[in-house]
Amino acid sequence: MAKEVKLLGFWASAYVVRVQIALNFKGIEYDYVEEDLKKKSELLLQSNPVYRQVPVLVHAGKPIPESMVILEYIEEAWPEKPLLPQDPYQRAMARFWARFAEEKCLPSGVKYFTTKGEDQLKAKEELVENLKILEGALQGKKFFAGETAGMVDIVAGWLPFWIRRMEGLFGDKVVEEDNLPHLNAWFQDYLSLPFVREKLPPPEKVCAHLRGLLASLEPN
Repeated sequence: MAKEVKLLGFWASAYVVRVQIALNFKGIEYDYVEEDLKKKSELLLQSNPVYRQVPVLVHAGKPIPESMVILEYIEEAWPEKPLLPQDPYQRAMARFWARFAEEKCLPSGVKYFTTKGEDQLKAKEELVENLKILEGALQGKKFFAGETAGMVDIVAGWLPFWIRRMEGLFGDKVVEEDNLPHLNAWFQDYLSLPFVREKLPPPEKVCAHLRGLLASLEPN
């Protein structure tokens, strides 16, 4: 029997994985539909006609696109086991740091991955500076939400998995105990959570995918 919730995704998308992790955290059952992004399904095109991208969450026949919007929807539709604090100020600050991770750290991470030479060194400096700011929100806490993970952890959750893969590809280190001790510890703590670990794609498969992306960036 088809479930009430359906997720359209692509296995290597950090945006899709964060939605899967949020659904897993909440204990929400769903049907997963893997999309071929080179030949997008009619369901995807109809469900997200503006951006035509994954993820798209379909709940009771109604599609919700864009991962950040989906995370907010999940929080409101299934308020049990909340991802956001109950206190209004703390809730606002969680949204602030989630937005910082999305709008500052993610673009600098992409720049680090897609550049070379001097440009990559500059991109790494920018990424590390943004991560230092993000680390400030971790001071004295195991997770951004405190003793348990929450919305900020899930939004920023691409960092520990994908940055470690990029470090391996480039033979470089971005996050270490010496330069970002709190974030470095959080990397391990977050990836060790069962509801996170269960939804992460195989590291070897991700590395192969990233190598393919790098090859596609090479000039012909």
